[in-house]
Amino acid sequence: MGKTYCDPYKNYSCLDSYLGDDFITRFINYYRLEWGHESAPSDPKAPPSRRAYWPTTPESTPPMPFTEWPYGGTTSLGVTRSGSIDSPLMAALGNTRLGQEMADNHIQVYGWINGGGNLSNNTVRGGNAPAAYDYNPNTVQLDQAVVYIERLPDTVQKDHVDWGFRLAPIFGETYRYTTAYGLWSNQLLNHNSNYGYDLPMAYGEVFVPQLAEGLMIRFGRFISIPDIEAQLAPNNYMYSHSMTYTFDNFTNTGIQLTLAATKNWLIQAGLTAGTESVPWHVGATIANPFPNPLYPNSTMLKDPGAQPSGTLGIRYTTDSGNDSINVIANGINNGNWGYNNLNWYGVTYYHRFNDQWHISIESYDLHQNNVLNQNNPAALAAFAAGGTPFSPQYMPFNSPFLAQCSNPGLFSCTAESRSFLWYLNYSPTKLDNISWRFEWFDDVEGQRTGTKTNYIETGLGWQHWFSPQIEIRPEFSFYRSLNGFAFNGNSNLGIAPNKSTALIGSADIIIHF
Repeated sequence: MGKTYCDPYKNYSCLDSYLGDDFITRFINYYRLEWGHESAPSDPKAPPSRRAYWPTTPESTPPMPFTEWPYGGTTSLGVTRSGSIDSPLMAALGNTRLGQEMADNHIQVYGWINGGGNLSNNTVRGGNAPAAYDYNPNTVQLDQAVVYIERLPDTVQKDHVDWGFRLAPIFGETYRYTTAYGLWSNQLLNHNSNYGYDLPMAYGEVFVPQLAEGLMIRFGRFISIPDIEAQLAPNNYMYSHSMTYTFDNFTNTGIQLTLAATKNWLIQAGLTAGTESVPWHVGATIANPFPNPLYPNSTMLKDPGAQPSGTLGIRYTTDSGNDSINVIANGINNGNWGYNNLNWYGVTYYHRFNDQWHISIESYDLHQNNVLNQNNPAALAAFAAGGTPFSPQYMPFNSPFLAQCSNPGLFSCTAESRSFLWYLNYSPTKLDNISWRFEWFDDVEGQRTGTKTNYIETGLGWQHWFSPQIEIRPEFSFYRSLNGFAFNGNSNLGIAPNKSTALIGSADIIIHF
């Protein structure tokens, strides 16, 4: 592991001599270099990482999972330089021809491995659900192995159009939360595989700085906006996820525009093929062997949620960066029951009290229309006979739940969910963050979780970084369904839930490369 010629934190020019010559030595020495530090060594010749007049950066990574308040659908405007990711892999490649060519073209390859485990009062396979992502109780698992292949557009400069892209293949247990119907979805919907792969991000970007403070055009498959949380492990305060996040929109495929109208105001608009859906399902039909009031013809749409859908949002951030609010409507269409056709209306808000404390808040209302009524015998007969796109003949595992409508005489009804979530965060050191999560989730017709009930959930987690490349996140979370049993069941196995509480202790480790 080589001789240490100097300290790159004191003299950046000796970084290469510190790392060494061959790939393995450089790779290991980069982890060694950053151990116990909160950031990489700073290059004094690097250009400014943000516009001078831009709102102040509110946070740092470590100890937070982000530096800018999340808004999604775009590479962060005004604060992104090409080739700016701190990566041991890229450092190890730095003195090779391949690494130099990648650097010249501002292309980076990096990622992480994330594994964890949990102890729970549940015992049934899949019985921790609707808690997430600890789907299986009392297990150790590979949550996700992820590789990013990307070019970040330079959004700090304002003198030329720039471009970028990202491909983000993922493998692990958490594929079940990113799967879009029609894209390798047989793993989940036909086999209920515990581990699987997905490509939740595959997009290109064009940045046009001459329009107002900059316009970003993103096209492809991308993460839905504007949640506090995200599917990718490093982007979250805690190992587990809130129910608020677990049961809303995850990915969209289409085009997303983000305009910085001023340094404080962002406007977002998008046109997509729905939520967790694919463009080639738009208009696609399958045979209907059992015509019924909801699907009366001999054919029916393969996924009624795969249809042109709109996104519209606005964001305001104060000059200090201490406050930021997003108001969003996402996945907006006729709302017909689909694989995950969620018409989402909500808000996220962030407030930084000081260097140690900040709070993140999210609330939304989402709905689907014409959801088959589980309490209607004729509707259940149509479902069993293959009269819906999500009947077991077509989707034997993990199909969307039916609605538990208040009126059993209705063949279908509108299914709605409401939520309120906060994270209160305290950072005692530059390598530690403690998060308290509390939420209320109302599954009004039981369509999102399978149980018609209100939930309350609270969790306490500790995010500790050994370096910018290695972090652990132990936590305890408690869930309670107030109006019925929701835990320790598995609809895929025909096992009804028999508990109204879940107490889950869990921890994971993320190793970046």
